Amino acid sequence: MDMRKNHKEKVAATCLAGLAALVLTACSGGLPEDNVMTFEKESERIVTLFSPMEKTKPDVDNVARSASEKTVVMAEEKLGVTVDYITYTAEDYQDKTYDDIALDRARNDMDDLYLLNPDVIQKLAGEGKLMDLSGLDSAKNLRDVVKAANIVDGRLVAIPQEVVAYGLFVNKDLFDKYHLALPETPEEFLECCRVFQENGIETPVGANRWWLETFVLAQAYAELYNGGNTEAEIAALNSGEKKYSDYMRPGFEFLQEMIDRGYIDAGKAYVSEAIDGEGADFLAQKTPIVMAYWGAANTPTAYGNPDFNMLVIGFPSSMGQMPVMPMTGIAVGVNALHAEDAMRTLDIMVSDEALQVYAETNKVISPSKNVAVDCIPALKPLNDRINENVFVLGSNASMKLEQWGNTCIIVRMLLSGSTVDECMAEFDRLQAETLEH
Repeated sequence: MDMRKNHKEKVAATCLAGLAALVLTACSGGLPEDNVMTFEKESERIVTLFSPMEKTKPDVDNVARSASEKTVVMAEEKLGVTVDYITYTAEDYQDKTYDDIALDRARNDMDDLYLLNPDVIQKLAGEGKLMDLSGLDSAKNLRDVVKAANIVDGRLVAIPQEVVAYGLFVNKDLFDKYHLALPETPEEFLECCRVFQENGIETPVGANRWWLETFVLAQAYAELYNGGNTEAEIAALNSGEKKYSDYMRPGFEFLQEMIDRGYIDAGKAYVSEAIDGEGADFLAQKTPIVMAYWGAANTPTAYGNPDFNMLVIGFPSSMGQMPVMPMTGIAVGVNALHAEDAMRTLDIMVSDEALQVYAETNKVISPSKNVAVDCIPALKPLNDRINENVFVLGSNASMKLEQWGNTCIIVRMLLSGSTVDECMAEFDRLQAETLEH
């Protein structure tokens, strides 16, 4: 079904993607008008939605966009509105990120709805640029973990259409070939890499410039989120009694060891876009391990059709395989031109009815506690851990120092040659800044 049938579309300009699917994977400027694509449709009541667009392959459906569009169509039909898409994706590492553009557009009140990364949600909420969504009917159905990640100063500022879970995508056939058990701890992971390398696999871990922070976050916060003392530990971090750098150091030392041993190619990772940089080698069975988000296992443009037995597991940590869950979300601009229609549109897009359709189309974890969908076999190891409530939040609005974006940026410092101590000093500097406000 063509979701845009009978709508007039106007292409302002094209800029093909650097992000994977609708799951945002960037860290966080005048805005160059010729770097944004607009799909404009004729309607008396229009709501604008700013979101990324996936790099596409010929003759392959964009499942992520079709799932979202189904919920948009539900809102259009029920409300009599038309949703206009404004999209942007970075061409390569030299372009502005999606986050850069989203910040600029939201700060200048250019759109009604925004699909945002966790770090951008936290920044814009702190600046008072996002509406409070807690009064929406759909907000009552959200999982507690979703609320925790997206409540800033007591206000629910964004609601996702899926819970984004990151894990390690592994070629189980290659693990079996070399008689390797799937790793639980950092030490076991390094041993697997050693065996692969000694058997001719030059770079065992495929990496890109966005997602290596998942290793760090899993090791940093495994015990904080799963040790029964979460609120007290976060309070100690927010007060300065504890240092973020003390939590982060083991994960950065782990990454540095992988770089030193050649298990990841730091130079290539530094400039590689998500999946573009490592996907081909993983699918060709040259690289046995990559990291990606849940939906990539279902998506034909990512890892949805491998020629081998693929499994998705958690990242190595002191508490075993650990999923990492950052929260993207759709937000409404505080000065949205079509605020009332935007709020109603979002309420329908994230209603249980719409999220059931979205989850069944995309085979993802729903933010609603009332919606469940069976996952594909490859995702079962990751899903089992999440169902056991074992995971790390990659973003948590109750932490004064934003985690997902800042950790990503500081990991890139490591990739470009900074020492672990220099990276920890940057965390200390950022924490000191938060304590001043």
